Amino acid sequence: MRELDNLCVNCWGELTEGSVCGYCGYDNDLDNDTMYLPKKTILEDKYIIGTVQKHESDAVTYLGYDGQLDRLVLIRELYPKGLANRLEGNLELHIRQRYVGEFEKLKQAFYRLWTNLEKMHSLSAVTPVYDVFEANSTVYAVIEDMDCISLRDYLLRNEAGYIPWENIRVMLMPVLTTLEALHSNGIVHGSVSPDNLLLCRDGKVRLAPFPITQACDSASVLEFTENEGYTALEQYDNSHKICAATDIYSFAACIYRALVGTNPPSAVSREANDKLMIPNTIAENIPIHVIKALVSGLQVYPEKRVKNIAIFRELLDAAPAVQAKTIPQEDIYQEGAKGGYPDYDESNKGEKKKRIIAIVLAVLVVIAIGATVYVVRALKTDNTPVENTSAALETFEVPNFVNNGLTQSEVQNNGAWNDQFKISFQGEYSADTEEGIIFKQSIEAGTKIPKGSDIVLTVSKGVQSETVPNVGGLSLDEAKKKLEELGFKVRTVEVYNDGNYTPGNVKALTGIAPEPGSVLAVGEEVLLQVYGEKETTTAPQDND
Repeated sequence: MRELDNLCVNCWGELTEGSVCGYCGYDNDLDNDTMYLPKKTILEDKYIIGTVQKHESDAVTYLGYDGQLDRLVLIRELYPKGLANRLEGNLELHIRQRYVGEFEKLKQAFYRLWTNLEKMHSLSAVTPVYDVFEANSTVYAVIEDMDCISLRDYLLRNEAGYIPWENIRVMLMPVLTTLEALHSNGIVHGSVSPDNLLLCRDGKVRLAPFPITQACDSASVLEFTENEGYTALEQYDNSHKICAATDIYSFAACIYRALVGTNPPSAVSREANDKLMIPNTIAENIPIHVIKALVSGLQVYPEKRVKNIAIFRELLDAAPAVQAKTIPQEDIYQEGAKGGYPDYDESNKGEKKKRIIAIVLAVLVVIAIGATVYVVRALKTDNTPVENTSAALETFEVPNFVNNGLTQSEVQNNGAWNDQFKISFQGEYSADTEEGIIFKQSIEAGTKIPKGSDIVLTVSKGVQSETVPNVGGLSLDEAKKKLEELGFKVRTVEVYNDGNYTPGNVKALTGIAPEPGSVLAVGEEVLLQVYGEKETTTAPQDND
C-alpha cells in the first residue's frame, strides 16, 4: 500500500508541495464533516476513504482508493438521511431508536441490491461493483470510478439539444437488458433519468450508482428521491403499485427527452392533462413505431402501461408479432390543437367529439342511477318502508370512518354523511397514523343512530415532535431534566476525561446525538456523551 501521508484524498495523486494538491488544487488540510467518516479511514484493510462526493436519500458516496490494487473507487455507505448520524470520533453509525427496525430492512435491501449488481458485471450497462461488506454497523459497496458524463450533460452540449432515434437506439437499448435483469431479481430501479445514465469513454452507457427502491417511494421512511418528469405516478401515489412498469415509464421519458429536447411534464400534472407536446418538425423524423412505443411506455397509470421490458423492447424494435397484438391506445401526443406525428386524421375530430359526448352522458346517467340507489338503500337501513317513516324517527348506520384512510376534507365533502349526522372534528397527535388521517370516531362503526346525531372524528396531527436543545456543558442531571421535560428518552455513554473537564458534565461539542436543533418525535432517544472521572496514573508502591 502506498504511503497515505503523501496522497491527495481528492484525486489520489502524489502531494509534492504541502497540503494543496498540484493536480486538482484540493486543500488536504480540510476534513470531512464529523457526520461522515474521517479522511484516510481504512476499511477492510485496503479501502481508504477520501472526500465526500454526495449524500443521497439512502447513502453517502466517498471518493476512495483501493490500496491493494492501486485504483480509484467510489465507496458507497448506507447512511439514510434523517434516520442515522455519527458522533465525532466514532466510526459506528448511530441509528435513531425509532428507526432501528426500519434500518435493518434498509440494510437488507442495500446489501441485496449491490450484491446483485456485483453478480451482473457481464452486463454492459452495469457499473462494475468490486465488493460489498458490512462494517461500522452499516453496509458498504465499492464501485468502479468511471470517466464519463451524464446523458443530460451530453444532450445539453449538443447544439440542437436532442439527437436522432438511430443514435438513441444504439446508446440506450442495451440498458434495457440490465433493467430486465434487475426486475428478474425483484428489484425496481426507481430513479432512471438522464442524470443517472452515464456515457462512458468505452462507448457504453451505464446506470450510475443509484439508491435502493425505498428511496424512490413517497410512502417510505426515507427522504423521497424525485426526478420530475421521470418519476412515475405510482411513486407519488400509493394507490398504484410500484412495479417493472415504473422503470419503463422513466426509461420512455428519457427517450422522449433525447428525441424532443425537453423534459416531459411531471406525471402528477399529466393526471389532469395527459398530453405530451412533440413539435411537427421533430415528430416527422421519429419512426411511427417509436412514437407508439412511447405512448405505451408513458401511460400515466401503471395498469395501462406496457407491463415488462421484453414487450417494450420489441415495441421499440418494431417486432411484427408484437405490433399485430398491440391494442390502439389513446393518443397522448399533440402540438397545440394539431396532431404531433404522422397518420393523425383531422377528419376524425367530429366523430371523436361525438363519442366523447356520448361517453360523458353515459357516465352521468350511471352516476345518477348510483346516487338514487344509494339514497334508497340509506333510507331503508332500518328495514322500514320510507313512506311510513317520519323524518324525526329516521336512523342511519354509522360508517367506518377509521379503517378507510379518510381525511377531514373527504368527510366534509360527502353530502350524504353530513345530511345524516352532525359531524365535528378534533386533532390529536398519533405516532401510528399519518398526519391528516382520521383514526378515531366517537360512535362505533355499524351503530344505528337517529338522524342528526353528533359524531366526533379525531384527525391525526402526526407525530408530536420537539427540537433537541443544546445541553452541552450541563451536568447530566440538568441535561436529563431538560430533555425529559420535552418527552425525550436519554441514554448516556461515558467518554475519556483528561482532567480538563468536570466529571458528569455533557461534552460541549458534538456530544449530543442527534445534534442540537434536530427535530425529533417525542419519546425518541437522545444520546449524550458524558465525561467520566479524571483518569490518572498511580505510581507503583515501593516495597523496599
